[in-house]
Amino acid sequence: MPFKNQILTDPIKGDVYEFLETAQDSHGERVSIKMTVKTKGQLVPMHLHMLQEEHFKVLSGQLTVIHEGKTQILQAGDSIVLPKGEVHNHFNNHDEPVEFIQTVSPALDFDYFIENLINYTIDHQVMGGKFGLIQQLVTSKYIDSKSYVAGIPIPVQNLLMNVVGPIAKLFGIKALYAEYCGINK
Repeated sequence: MPFKNQILTDPIKGDVYEFLETAQDSHGERVSIKMTVKTKGQLVPMHLHMLQEEHFKVLSGQLTVIHEGKTQILQAGDSIVLPKGEVHNHFNNHDEPVEFIQTVSPALDFDYFIENLINYTIDHQVMGGKFGLIQQLVTSKYIDSKSYVAGIPIPVQNLLMNVVGPIAKLFGIKALYAEYCGINK
């Protein structure tokens, strides 16, 4: 279960994630996470959030943000808001670490999703930060923080998640795992 001041560190990559505010702390309004990302390159695929907006504030280093079809480099002190429904990505594309605060609102179950993803990654079950297709479909089907991979039509993703998701769940694949975030979903 994510909690305020919880710090997760990837022992191999050295990336550090600190929960500044969880859904419980903000009464569901937002989740804020301070991230120090040493890993260079995209950690997640281009995506969009259907119900949430994201705010990024760079504390040090340079954060590469792709949105509205453009690449933008944010420096220390810069911030940006990415509205819901906009295809985007954010990552460190430089040799030095980037430290930033990511705030997602409304919170929904984003903090559980992030804690699950980070711990799952640390456990070496996520190659390059990307779930396998079946895991992605189950996660998309059962979490409240709906997001979609860019480049695949949303109706196709919905069809696949609604067909494959329940079948995969019968075989033990979950959207969230209690051993990684405190709840099974």
